[in-house]
Amino acid sequence: MASNTPIVIAIVIAIILVGVAAYYIATRSSTTVTTTLPPTTVSTVTTSISTTVSTTTTSTSTTTTSTTSTTTTSSLPPGAIALPYDASNHTVFLYLAALSTGNVFNFNGTSFGKMHVYIPAGWTVIVYFTNEESGLPHNLLIVQNDTATPNSSDVGNDGKILLYVGTTPSSYTANGLISGQSASGSITLQPGYYWFCCGIAGHAVAGMWGVIIVSSSITVPYATT
Repeated sequence: MASNTPIVIAIVIAIILVGVAAYYIATRSSTTVTTTLPPTTVSTVTTSISTTVSTTTTSTSTTTTSTTSTTTTSSLPPGAIALPYDASNHTVFLYLAALSTGNVFNFNGTSFGKMHVYIPAGWTVIVYFTNEESGLPHNLLIVQNDTATPNSSDVGNDGKILLYVGTTPSSYTANGLISGQSASGSITLQPGYYWFCCGIAGHAVAGMWGVIIVSSSITVPYATT
């Protein structure tokens, strides 16, 4: 019996150890292990995108040109004859002649007021008169007339004589230019109606006269027949 004691003791110890081990395993399996992780910090980065829109505005400037339209005589009436002139000093040149053909009492071949000369108001008229008629003397007067047509053998009775060409204030009813002679004179005319005529007695009433019209509405001098 004594010889079996150590074996018994070893067995007992083994049993005890097995029991302890079983207890430990049971206890261990029933233990819940909680692991607390440290909080995770999430860094949120907000990226602000600033978009710059460059807008180019094109401003169109419209320039309006106001044109004042003035009715002028630059477009001449049918049959009109343009007269030479100098616009810089408001001067018109009027060339008249007593022709040797047709009626001996004529200006540029016209008689009895058929020739009309149109002149801008305030312009100066330079008259050049030539007598081409071989049989009679002639002169040229500008008259601010009181009657529609010459009624007297002396045109001084029909209005106020403003200009004498080829004669004098004291001898216009008798004296003038002979064939081939020329003379000139000038006058500034204001708006109104005038005659150009021969002042030798009886010549105007026989047909040797024409009309001058002066107006502010006329901008280009011209003549009609």
